[in-house]
Amino acid sequence: MKRALISLLAAAALITPARPAAAETVIVCAPHSPITALTRNEAEQLYLGRTRKLAGGIAVTPVDLPAGAARDHFYRQLTGKNPGQIRAYWSRLVFTGRALPPPEAASAAEALAWLDANPDFIAYLPAQEVATRNVRVLLRLP
Repeated sequence: MKRALISLLAAAALITPARPAAAETVIVCAPHSPITALTRNEAEQLYLGRTRKLAGGIAVTPVDLPAGAARDHFYRQLTGKNPGQIRAYWSRLVFTGRALPPPEAASAAEALAWLDANPDFIAYLPAQEVATRNVRVLLRLP
């Protein structure tokens, strides 16, 4: 009986999907960018369309990833807002003409290409995406 119970528990552990750990997200820019650092508050202000410049007067264009898990995770980490709240927030800003959402790259690879071509662009990516890339990490979000 004891052996059967152990076998049953072992089998259940094998078929139960492992819960992925929360991935770290990083905000990055091109290595030749004039942007050298970014605070959490500055990132939030930029990604919520409240400002387009850093304290030193450097213009910054934030880039969004396509709708999906990476984007949802990023906004939850940075703002504490869920996807529905972010959509509603941007709908209000666009409707009133106060701001437009960040341009949306089709993929992480396209976001990286935009960074390379535009020194004032920043983008967020899962940390494992930038491990082998030539980018400057501005902020880590656990």
